[in-house]
Amino acid sequence: MSQRIILVTGANGGLGLAIARSFLKESTDVFVWLAVHKATDQAGLIAKEFREQSQLLPLDVTAVASWEAAVKNILQQHQRIDVLVNNAGIHRDGLLATLPDDAWSQVLSTNLDAVFRGCRAVLPTMISQRFGRIINIASLSALLAPAGQANYAAAKAGVVALTQHWPKRWRASGSLSMPSVRLY
Repeated sequence: MSQRIILVTGANGGLGLAIARSFLKESTDVFVWLAVHKATDQAGLIAKEFREQSQLLPLDVTAVASWEAAVKNILQQHQRIDVLVNNAGIHRDGLLATLPDDAWSQVLSTNLDAVFRGCRAVLPTMISQRFGRIINIASLSALLAPAGQANYAAAKAGVVALTQHWPKRWRASGSLSMPSVRLY
């Protein structure tokens, strides 16, 4: 393998940018797709700084069609995806008794449903290439469930459960092409 192809979602925020920068500084043998819902100056600066090794990729992690287009774009240019970092996330904090339905739905869609969609979008490629890594970013909120974060805690607890499910499913199938899934 000459170059690892990495997709980092939420690359327009602090953690996503740090993850992308870490991959880019680690090696010149990587190409990082900086998946952003809206391009920011910070994401643009990284893309310029590492212009031979990265590219901004518009991706609405909540939309199936957007995932399909993003993966198709990457595969057309590189014929592979080696690492997916499911990092995109939002907060819409509020007390459960008064939390608006849309605040609940937006957080679950972005923080949990998007992880499922991302895994599902890249798994066929990783299985066929017999290699892949998926890193799902959760939070201590999944375990601590802080006051005012019922939606966020529920979404991140779902990410933990989903992440634990994938390896068990592939082990049970006896697949030799099981992608590695990690939770951070």
